[in-house]
Amino acid sequence: MEKKIISVINQKGGVGKTTTIINLAAGLSMKEKKVLVVDLDPQGNATTGLGLSNTVNSDSTIYNVLNGNKKITEVIQPTAFANLSLITSNVDLSGLEVETAGDNRRAFKLKDELTSILNDSRASYDYILIDCPPSLSLLTIMALVASHALVVPLQTEFFALEGLTQLMKTIERIKSNLNPILEIRGILLTMFDKRNKLSGQVEIEARNYFKEKVYTTVVPRNVRLSEAPSHGIPVLLYDRICPGSKAYFKFTEEFLNQDKKVESAA
Repeated sequence: MEKKIISVINQKGGVGKTTTIINLAAGLSMKEKKVLVVDLDPQGNATTGLGLSNTVNSDSTIYNVLNGNKKITEVIQPTAFANLSLITSNVDLSGLEVETAGDNRRAFKLKDELTSILNDSRASYDYILIDCPPSLSLLTIMALVASHALVVPLQTEFFALEGLTQLMKTIERIKSNLNPILEIRGILLTMFDKRNKLSGQVEIEARNYFKEKVYTTVVPRNVRLSEAPSHGIPVLLYDRICPGSKAYFKFTEEFLNQDKKVESAA
C-alpha cells in the first residue's frame, strides 16, 4: 500500500505549514512527480501561494466538494507549474462544520473523494498533499481520516513541543477510532535561527524525543521564504539559491528517499 495521501499538519498557526506544502509540492513536481495539493485551510494561503485566486465567487473549491455540490474531479485546477495541480480553498470553507452538522459520515467525506481519485486510472498522482487549517477542527479531522501519513512542521521556539503533545493525542484518537493506518512520516524543524540558543535547544529536545522521525533537514528563518508567496510562486522558483530554497530542495530529497527505502525493503 503506497502512502500517497499526506497531510501537512500542526494546529499552531505560523509554523511554516503552508510554506512547507508549497515548496514540497514544487520540489516533487521538479523531480517529475505528479502532485495534487488540496488546500483545506479557509484562509486559502496555499491557493494564493501557488498563484491561484482564493476569492469567494468560485464554486470550483474544496468546499463545494465537501458539501456535496461537486465531484472532486471537477474542481482540480492546473497551476502554472508542470506536474502540479491544486484544489483551491476560500473563506466559504469555514462554514462547513455548521452546515454538515447533521451528516454522521462527514468525517469520511474527504477520504471517500480522494480514494475515488486514487482509484481512477486517468488521474495518476504520485502524491496528494493536504494543507490543514491551524486548528483541531472538523477539517483537520477530515484530513487525518483521509491521510496515510503526516508531515509535522515544528517551529524551533519555546512552546513548540507543548503544542505537539496535543496533536499527538488527537492523532492517537483518530488512529484508534477512524484511521488505523495513520502514521507520522516525519517532523520538519522550521524557522531555525542559528544565532538563537533556544532554536538549538528545541532541536536537541525534538531529536531526543522523536528520534529518527525528525528530518535531518532544518529550514532556517529566511526573508525570501516569506516574500515568495506574495508573488504566487514557491521559493524554489522565486530564488533558487537562498538558504530557504536549499533547505526545501534537501527536504524534498529526504522525503523521496523515505519512499525509496520502503520500496527497497518490500
